[in-house]
Amino acid sequence: MERCVPVVLRGAARHWPMLAGGDLQGVVDHLLRFEAGRAAEVFVGAPEIGARYHYDEALTGFNFTRETMLFRDGLAQILATAGARDKPTRYMGSLTAETYFPGIEQTVRLPFVPTAVRPRFWIGHPSTVACHYDTMDNVACVAAGRRRFTLFPPDAIGDLYVGPIDHTLAGQPVSLAAGSPPGDPRFPRFERARERALIVDLDPGDALYLPKLWWHQVEATGEVNVLVNFWWDGFATGPDQPYTAMMLALVAIAERPAAERAGWRAWFDHYVFRPEGHPLGFLPPEHHGVLGAEKENQGRIRALVMRMLRGG
Repeated sequence: MERCVPVVLRGAARHWPMLAGGDLQGVVDHLLRFEAGRAAEVFVGAPEIGARYHYDEALTGFNFTRETMLFRDGLAQILATAGARDKPTRYMGSLTAETYFPGIEQTVRLPFVPTAVRPRFWIGHPSTVACHYDTMDNVACVAAGRRRFTLFPPDAIGDLYVGPIDHTLAGQPVSLAAGSPPGDPRFPRFERARERALIVDLDPGDALYLPKLWWHQVEATGEVNVLVNFWWDGFATGPDQPYTAMMLALVAIAERPAAERAGWRAWFDHYVFRPEGHPLGFLPPEHHGVLGAEKENQGRIRALVMRMLRGG
């Protein structure tokens, strides 16, 4: 995880009871054994979108609709229309174990995932979920069907033509270029990213460790697909998230003159990204002040920032 590179974990989930029968029915029966009778949101895509869930052409809306129904009814519709090319595709995502399947977390353990991390379930027909990133570390496990992940490293962001950050399909901004045909004149820089893509195909029981900030397009290619994933921050150092700091930097820095932004970039490199090591590494630790490694220093810095934001 410290290397921040994806890792394919073949067979990591094959020991799960839901996979013991080796077929979809076993997975469905296992889910229904724990099902709590809650309503879920279902994405519904008309046949003409080719199961590619995305924006509409104007980027003002989306090419799918949303319906709310009991999970059991949504699952029944998915199973009843599986393989019907003239019917809408359906997709239920990010179903938390504690809400929809309480107790199931005991049956889908992985030895390298902290026990406090609860799984989420993603169930549906064939689908293509737009290329996006997560701010958490992720282990994704295929329980039924197949999944293809197309991955791009975090530093490809400038070549992916990322859409709005506050008008999104399901929470995170997405690449508008990923999935476009070669030579698309709208996205000339994407050709550089295309050359760097990593493609991973997963069968039932296989898993993928995906570090935070890696871009990924996810294609479900079975007639019915079930994915189980785990999200957590493997390197959290306090209550504040890096994305929060970036959003504040948008307000404080992004519109300043280019030369001034370059100056602040040097300060961020020196104090935050530290390519040359700790900024006070030339002094004994007792002289590091709030830049020291002690936990209480995080609280001191946070309190200082909060006072600054309040104008104190």
